[in-house]
Amino acid sequence: MQNNPVIVDVVRSPMGRGKAGGSLSQVHPVDLLAQTIAGLLARHPSLDPGLVDDVIVGCVSQAGEQGFPPGRSAWLAAGLPAHVPSTTVDRRCGSSQQALHFAVQAIASGDYQIALAGGIESMSRVPMGSARLGQDVFGKGYRARYPVDVGQGVAAELVAAKWQISREEMDACAVRSHNLADARRRDGSLAREIVPILTPEGTVGEDETIRPGTTVEALGQLRTAFNDDAIAAQFPQINWSVTAGNSSQITDGAAMALVMSEAAASRMGLTPRARIVALDVIADDPLMMLTAPIPATQRVLGKAGLTADAIDHFEVNEAFASVPLAWQREMRVDPARLNPRGGAIALGHPLGASGTRLLASLLNGLEETGGRFGLQTMCEAGGQANATIIERL
Repeated sequence: MQNNPVIVDVVRSPMGRGKAGGSLSQVHPVDLLAQTIAGLLARHPSLDPGLVDDVIVGCVSQAGEQGFPPGRSAWLAAGLPAHVPSTTVDRRCGSSQQALHFAVQAIASGDYQIALAGGIESMSRVPMGSARLGQDVFGKGYRARYPVDVGQGVAAELVAAKWQISREEMDACAVRSHNLADARRRDGSLAREIVPILTPEGTVGEDETIRPGTTVEALGQLRTAFNDDAIAAQFPQINWSVTAGNSSQITDGAAMALVMSEAAASRMGLTPRARIVALDVIADDPLMMLTAPIPATQRVLGKAGLTADAIDHFEVNEAFASVPLAWQREMRVDPARLNPRGGAIALGHPLGASGTRLLASLLNGLEETGGRFGLQTMCEAGGQANATIIERL
């Protein structure tokens, strides 16, 4: 029991559209994260924040307003004890899921007793790709091995082509995402995981990204987003079917989990909501880029000694609709157990925060249905993927 890692709580901000005029676009990313941390700690007044061993924060675009470790600044901005440290993690879209893994590993080793793990991305204020500034981030050796370089949108097209996923299937996946998220918003279940955020224009307490009433017919009118004649010549199998409507939304958001040893939670009178069963991280073909959730799922199930049939709730990040659809083709699980509360197509994808946002959806979903085991996984740039299995307590 001493070092068994458990999740005591997980919260997130509302999701704001990541553009000028978005509901969170006037909030500095440090202040967005600070309010999320403060909201999490406010739910546990018996916890002395000075006992936190580390604040591990995922962030992808570590530039501009996110150029200094945002967790350290946010912790201090929230008025919390100055001796508590923080570090920043970049595993692309899986950054905050990796932050959770690092926290869990530190607790299991006995180095930490209490950690906060989460992420931040203000995509309206620090646009995606800001840290690159048009530079060659690969170098000669990488390009010698992988001379063809495609973006994630083209990778999503390659995934759709390989698994023969049609435009209609992807649009239907998007409609399902919005409908499920809207249903959870209307029944109040999303409010359980959301920390309201104070902005210059007032308090934001709901996701801005959900579009009720979305239809396959309406999405079918959208233009495809990544057409490129040179790419088409190299990859004639592409049918150009990825659009803004069947892709995740550029989003502002933050999320944070409170992770402890089981012994520390017991000592402090805190009731854990879940335990960590197994963790995995793996990489796959960097050209296809978005396929690693499949082997990550297979490996983490093996580590846990479980089959897919034992998992009650799956969260596979909807970076593009082709990603969970390809995963489903391979894993063949009950579709009703896949992203049953909507995914990033409806809820948005604030890159550095999405892994912990998935955890919030996973844990709340298990509690709402009485499920026991949940698994989350997400594709990451460079062909990587994290996978996590939790057990509801």
